[in-house]
Amino acid sequence: MDNDIYGHVNNVTYYSYFDTTINRYLIEVGGLDINDSQVVGYVVSSNCQFKKPVAYPDTLEAGLRVVRIGNSSVTYELGLFRSGDAEPAALGQVVHVFVDREQNRAVAIPQNIRGALERILIS
Repeated sequence: MDNDIYGHVNNVTYYSYFDTTINRYLIEVGGLDINDSQVVGYVVSSNCQFKKPVAYPDTLEAGLRVVRIGNSSVTYELGLFRSGDAEPAALGQVVHVFVDREQNRAVAIPQNIRGALERILIS
């Protein structure tokens, strides 16, 4: 389903890969409970630079880092690579704002998540 009529992964699918990469990190390292956490991250900005096409069944690897942490927001940079390739197939940037799930208002990044983000922060 990832391949489009041109035989490569459609551009919108890359954003799904970015979202999965970020959320998996937040769940596994930051302890985010996507079902019950009071605070969740909303994507407020995203972009992607497509460098070369990929197609299913290519195996992809994702790189994730943080370039900015604010009080309630974080900016991620991502790279998607064909397994074994040194050059990225795509580069992306995503901004999350953390919000109270019930109030739908920005809140400070929870300490457990902030700690996980600081682990991959570049200067």
